Amino acid sequence: MSNPEGRFNIFADGGPVSGGRLRRAAPVLALTVRTAGSVAVGALRRGRGDTDAAELHARTARRYAEMLGGSKGVLMKAGQLLSFSALAPAIPTEMRPVYQEALARLRCNADAMDPELARQVLERELGCAAESAFAEFDWAPLAAASIGQVHAARLHDGLEVAVKIQYPGVAEAVSADLKNTELLATFVTLFLGGLSQRRLSFDLRGAAREVGDRIFEELDYRHEAANQARFAALYRGHPFIHVPAVVGELCTERVLTQELARGLSWDEASAAPQELRDRWAEAIWRFTYGAYKRIFMINADPHPGNYVFHEDGSVTFLDFGCVKRFSREQVEICEEILRACLRGDVLATWRACVEAGFVRSTDPVTPEEVYAHWREDWALFWAQERFVVTPDYVAGRIERRCSPNGPSGNAVRHIVMSPDYTMMGRIEIGVESVMAGLRAGNHWGAISAEGLEDAAPLTEMGRLERAFFDARELAFGL
Repeated sequence: MSNPEGRFNIFADGGPVSGGRLRRAAPVLALTVRTAGSVAVGALRRGRGDTDAAELHARTARRYAEMLGGSKGVLMKAGQLLSFSALAPAIPTEMRPVYQEALARLRCNADAMDPELARQVLERELGCAAESAFAEFDWAPLAAASIGQVHAARLHDGLEVAVKIQYPGVAEAVSADLKNTELLATFVTLFLGGLSQRRLSFDLRGAAREVGDRIFEELDYRHEAANQARFAALYRGHPFIHVPAVVGELCTERVLTQELARGLSWDEASAAPQELRDRWAEAIWRFTYGAYKRIFMINADPHPGNYVFHEDGSVTFLDFGCVKRFSREQVEICEEILRACLRGDVLATWRACVEAGFVRSTDPVTPEEVYAHWREDWALFWAQERFVVTPDYVAGRIERRCSPNGPSGNAVRHIVMSPDYTMMGRIEIGVESVMAGLRAGNHWGAISAEGLEDAAPLTEMGRLERAFFDARELAFGL
């Protein structure tokens, strides 16, 4: 429940997260059913021109925000994902800002731990008094998120750091959530398809396991520190991509310490001049797919709160708890399909999908339908001119990818994706939703061709990045 200031009280008594499996599952399951009915009623009302439809959607958005904000862990993460994602076509275009505004509070208005509780967790984890480890420590958090909150501090050598402290009890609550089949299945449908009633026919159980594994990894900050150190090593000295260094001796299972990054927030970045927004979006795109190609790792939590924007067009990337690793073979399979699409080769696209096991040659789906599913789904990948990413474009992408009744319906009904690719779909939609929030335009087709065809960079940032990695190729064995 939200309080009068609009903040979510997840520590009503200042204590740790609690709640049994049934108690945590019931609200989201009931709300999902109510929302499905409300959306259906709203559709009928819109057909009659009923002005009450707007208020119906506003009430639904508030219910989602209040319910998801009242719990840490999996449930709140669902709301954070929905808060920036381009919502699915079941939500009328004019009402999508209502949902996003209501859910956006989940990114910045969660109540924090009592300072004494935060101190207890920190000192128990580090095994010493806070004053021994830090010269200064601000007990008012910079941010409070789904699993932990972040504080600014200063080390005795003068280095400014950010210290993430996990909420006591959240690990147990999340573990219980991940064992709750009904709750996890509901979360996965939100995770993949937004609020749409239309669902892709796929291995829901396998997808739920994959999502659950990634969320479970976030509970161990040592795992996150190792991920972040790998990304930081790859991008150390990069001209426009920054990953804060980890202070290893001050990292434990429940505490993570890293260099403090200062810059513009998402709200400030969204209102910046177009040229800056375009540069930030290009940096995010290159970071996401560059690491995927070079070290077969991808940050699986594309979230506006995980970016710090700088006025020179660079971006600092935060939060590496949820990282998906792929094999070289998996990366090469996807690149082969995309490369065939880039060349406009229908049969090569179909053959690559058959060889990958995404579709069988005996399935009642034509090569042209398979090609259209990939080619039209990723239109910005092939754009020959400047392409502006908008919320409507991303919503249409969800429709084409997920709806068996949409423009690629027959392909959707027959393409079978391994659960191992579950996170990839969410990453793509998440990154493009962030780009859409920036209303970013660029020559995305030319940028894609750099990775798929080794084409010469067209943009200034592309040339800077090519020079950077050419100089470090031997050091990283890329």
